[in-house]
Amino acid sequence: MRVSVSDAKAQLTELVRRAEAGDEIVLTRHGQPAVRLVPVRPASDGTARRKLLDAARIAGAAKATTGPDAAHSQDFLYGDDGLPA
Repeated sequence: MRVSVSDAKAQLTELVRRAEAGDEIVLTRHGQPAVRLVPVRPASDGTARRKLLDAARIAGAAKATTGPDAAHSQDFLYGDDGLPA
């Protein structure tokens, strides 16, 4: 929905309500888009944030694979005598 800034002054409460409901509200100045009204996301509480971080940590740990340690990661490049193979 496109509304001029001057018209929006008279119906701001209704425009805010519609934006919160999900409608796209674009305010125009001289027929050109100037701003868009969008709802602010509610801040998540600490408990929900902690659950999300724990789930991400568990998922990451499940995907982690162990490989050779850094001290021996390039051993395949050298022969038994310690020279390049």
